[in-house]
Amino acid sequence: QVQLVESGGGLVQTGDSLRLSCVFSGRPLSNKAMAWFRQAPGKEREFVAGITWNGGTTQLTDSVKGRFTISRDNRKNTVYLQMNSLKPEDTAVYYCAADVNTMTIINYYRQSYDYWGQGTQVTVSS
Repeated sequence: QVQLVESGGGLVQTGDSLRLSCVFSGRPLSNKAMAWFRQAPGKEREFVAGITWNGGTTQLTDSVKGRFTISRDNRKNTVYLQMNSLKPEDTAVYYCAADVNTMTIINYYRQSYDYWGQGTQVTVSS
């Protein structure tokens, strides 16, 4: 019964900030690579940010570099996505995912990830 639960989404205005949280339980994931994806209506689910098991390496998609930061606190079984300077094009459902086969490699494709949260809605108005 592996479970990933996202929280922190909401409705904000352009330029505002949000911090998303993903709490995992049911099996140890503190030594696994994890990531955030997002999916807007009518579009494919896309990679946003990834982090290695101990937070030593992170990767962000080009459209969010300089604005978003991914981090984790394994003592709290939690992964975070800090989102600053939000834009309307950031509007999407944001999903947390875990790759049980990887601890030091960050994969970019959704097929690589084994467990997913239910998603949290982020809406950015003009």
